[in-house]
Amino acid sequence: MYSALMSTPERLIEATQELLWERGYVGTSPKAIQQRAGAGQGSMYHHFAGKPDLALAAALRTCAEMRETARRLLDGPGPAYGRVSAYLLRERDVLRGCPVGRLTMDPDVVADEALRAPVDETLGWLRERLAEVLQEGLDQGEFSPAVAPSEIAAAVVATVQGGYVLARASGSAAAFDAAVRGLLALLAPHTTPVRPA
Repeated sequence: MYSALMSTPERLIEATQELLWERGYVGTSPKAIQQRAGAGQGSMYHHFAGKPDLALAAALRTCAEMRETARRLLDGPGPAYGRVSAYLLRERDVLRGCPVGRLTMDPDVVADEALRAPVDETLGWLRERLAEVLQEGLDQGEFSPAVAPSEIAAAVVATVQGGYVLARASGSAAAFDAAVRGLLALLAPHTTPVRPA
């Protein structure tokens, strides 16, 4: 399943990321991690103190990957609306859901301050970065002056996470796509009619 070039710790972290996404914390047993990673119990405990330590490494990696994807789209060239659109319209496995969002729905993750912290920090970072992009667009006259960047940024994150929930509940990506289209329509660039001189 994994490349022969991957180290044992890398395989263990990646296996834990996948299992946390699929099964949640309780459903991710050390034995399942070892089987998925093709690693023995001795290897796992040589590199990690136990399941909580490995789960934290996996959560940190999942959050870092989310940030990298968002940075690639939000930090690119072009108008703010286009960058926010690129983030919202990027290819996703909608029915599988968001790996970071999945962590927020896991009571064992939310109850553990160490596991919850990277998730909260990442979602906070995403809201802040979106707000910065939206502020750039506001400063450039792209959006209506009524746009409140931090509130719209929160709405963008909520639309994506809520869109995953709606899609999974219906078994169709259509609900996610409709939520994204609706938000983009509401955010469509502000255009001022040209007045004759």
